[in-house]
Amino acid sequence: MSNPLKKRFIAGAVCPKCKAMDTLALTKENNVEKVTCVSCGEQMVQTEAHVEKVIRANEQVIGVFKP
Repeated sequence: MSNPLKKRFIAGAVCPKCKAMDTLALTKENNVEKVTCVSCGEQMVQTEAHVEKVIRANEQVIGVFKP
């Protein structure tokens, strides 16, 4: 049985796309934080710092994929 993702809502946050307040939910999948607006579906992803350094240094990496 798989564990469902825990959503933590960000109080007072405003969605940059639809401008709705208190609709942003934070989840964490494979050590990557994802913020999703439950109103319009807009998603924002924050990678870990060490992953971002590698991506910026090479500039040709499109994404980091785990098997």
